[in-house]
Amino acid sequence: MITLHKYEGKNIESLKEQCNNELKDAYIVSKELESGLFKGKKYQLEAITKEEIINELKKFIKELSKNMNLEINSEIRIEENNINIILVSDNNNILIGKDGKTLNAIQLVLRQSFKELNQFNLRIIVDVSNYKAKKLKNLEYEVKKICKEVLKTKVEVKLDPMNSYERRQVHAIVAEFEGLESVSYGETPNRYTVIKIKD
Repeated sequence: MITLHKYEGKNIESLKEQCNNELKDAYIVSKELESGLFKGKKYQLEAITKEEIINELKKFIKELSKNMNLEINSEIRIEENNINIILVSDNNNILIGKDGKTLNAIQLVLRQSFKELNQFNLRIIVDVSNYKAKKLKNLEYEVKKICKEVLKTKVEVKLDPMNSYERRQVHAIVAEFEGLESVSYGETPNRYTVIKIKD
């Protein structure tokens, strides 16, 4: 379990200083506490250490490895608010699953297991041997090709259903093309995006 360290006091700066001295390399969120009519302001800091996060993630991966009966190695990189986990096994296809479904499920379960991280606005991103990065590169190539086609023919194109992350990427790519827009329709998991000429 990740320990949630709490600090309370009247001066937010000295609380941060105390927290940084005691914990080293931690994520911190602060809030002002409700105070009585004649009482001064009071603050609360909550913190979790990066070391504890990494240890918990390693435990999760070890358990996953046992349950899937698969030798899984991992590399965990923390960049600002992104926690990037690269998994490598002797059978990456099992970890990825059809169209990345197993990989997405692992990421979802991991995010659910680390709900206490929500208030710190941390994003857990799981990839297997750069599968997502390669897929994203292919997606970018395809979407740019479609954008040029739509600009030329003025005919809108409906893309296959995608997850929210991929749709966000599509919107970002389409935004680079003047005169085009992308709109998403439908409900998950069948939500899809249409690329068309701006009205």
